[in-house]
Amino acid sequence: MDGCSPETYLEGVEAGRIRVAELGGRVVGYVDFEPGEVTRLFVLPEAAGRGVGTRLLQLGVRLAREGHSGSIVLESLLNAVGFYEQQGFVATGKGISSHGTAETPPIKVLRMVLSD
Repeated sequence: MDGCSPETYLEGVEAGRIRVAELGGRVVGYVDFEPGEVTRLFVLPEAAGRGVGTRLLQLGVRLAREGHSGSIVLESLLNAVGFYEQQGFVATGKGISSHGTAETPPIKVLRMVLSD
């Protein structure tokens, strides 16, 4: 993501919460998760429409379910709501991202949930 340093992701990588997708040996997307939540999902624009986001989301949901019973939540950027709805998520309310960093400005999101 623009404006984020590699250190932004270091904790998630070291904790084993971040998984990446590669095309042709190049990282083109990632998913970050914790029990009960997909915390971040990003795919480079040039990899969009190739199923990368869907596969990363499915992986993130599966891993977020480990050690968690109940629904899976996420915060969607407003332009990605349709994608998450296609994957079975339902909007529950608007807000500001709770996963921002000091490096990123506040981001408007739609909170979404995927039932068991």
